[in-house]
Amino acid sequence: MSQVEVLKELFESKKNDQLLMDIYLDEGKIDYQRKRYVEALNKYKELYGEDDVEIYSAPGRSEIGGNHTDHQNGEVLAASINLDAIAIVKPLSENIVKVVSDDYPMITIDLSDLELKKEEAETTTALIKGVLAGFAERGYNIGGFQTYVTSDVLIGAGLSSSAAFETLIGTILSGLYNDMKISAVEIAIIGQYAENVYFGKPCGLMDQMACSVGNLVHIDFADKKNPVIEGVCCDLGKYGYSLCITDTKGSHADLTADYAAVPAEMKAVAALLGKEVLHGTTMEDLYEKAADIRAQVGDRGFLRALHFVNENLRVQGEVQALKEENFEEFLDVVKASGNSSYKYLQNVYTNHDVQSQNVSIALAVSETVLGKDGVCRVHGGGFAGTIQAFVKDEAVERYQNAMNRIFGAGSCNVLKIRKYGGMKVM
Repeated sequence: MSQVEVLKELFESKKNDQLLMDIYLDEGKIDYQRKRYVEALNKYKELYGEDDVEIYSAPGRSEIGGNHTDHQNGEVLAASINLDAIAIVKPLSENIVKVVSDDYPMITIDLSDLELKKEEAETTTALIKGVLAGFAERGYNIGGFQTYVTSDVLIGAGLSSSAAFETLIGTILSGLYNDMKISAVEIAIIGQYAENVYFGKPCGLMDQMACSVGNLVHIDFADKKNPVIEGVCCDLGKYGYSLCITDTKGSHADLTADYAAVPAEMKAVAALLGKEVLHGTTMEDLYEKAADIRAQVGDRGFLRALHFVNENLRVQGEVQALKEENFEEFLDVVKASGNSSYKYLQNVYTNHDVQSQNVSIALAVSETVLGKDGVCRVHGGGFAGTIQAFVKDEAVERYQNAMNRIFGAGSCNVLKIRKYGGMKVM
């Protein structure tokens, strides 16, 4: 019996259920995960044959605190979640990498040709090559492998499906060719390099760091080239809460100007204070220059700067509350972050279309349905897309039904904060 068949038997016979529970933390989804791994092994066998294989995983992420702070060298708190990309992998003696991701065509990469090519920008090929090149440039070992990848990280929901994929490729290379000794932080930095340089998207480091490190990660971007990174532990199950992400189905079309205006206005305020970005700004600084800011940047710029200053403090408050195991205080700060995003950052809906307020509706319904059973906030960039809610376990079904009724079946996803980042499953 091949190892593929042996692994299938372990999953089908439920002998790996404890392992799956340790990774995914949700007893209600173990049957789904068991079948998912078996299907992935079957797909690998269909593509490549009956090989000795290894299995790797990398999670998506959710921003918990620090809404629109990273571009001003601020602080963020983000968490890995129990949605992930998994890979069935075999090392190859040939210097080629073969990747099939879900139902997409096979991508084949020659390790002797990792040169940056403009025509490959914004493709999966670019992400894979970027990670391979990043490893090689840092002196790490690389080599050939063939893999089937499948992901249940929701695309377009602000959960960082691309960062999960980059982390997965980096973790595979660490496992196959570097004795699993490359740090999660280094894998995240290489993932960001792949996305910035090869893929062509100027993302920050938050996404990759949360996916790679696991659990909660507190990042201080005061020195963007050398961010301070701190792991923070949080077991939602211990407190009887779940993390819910609702896709409000709002359109992201024509929102580029809205997204761009947030950092632009913050930087305009910073310039009036003699800075490049708002890092290090205090409320006293804003008060002192309030008249100039309002006259030259506008009132919204002042409010957005105010949000930034206090949001950094809220991130610190969230971290401290979790360290002290004061979950009620943590929830209070999460709620305050959401209120500030709505009132001061003003990224819940666009002023260009005030009749389309999917996120506003989601927040209003959440507060009404939950009452004292949870808190909610806008998730990620805002204006459209998703909201986040921490919900008491006994209220999850009621909350999920309400959100699905408003935004459609499957809109509300119930998640757990996963304790592992990129990992070798077996």
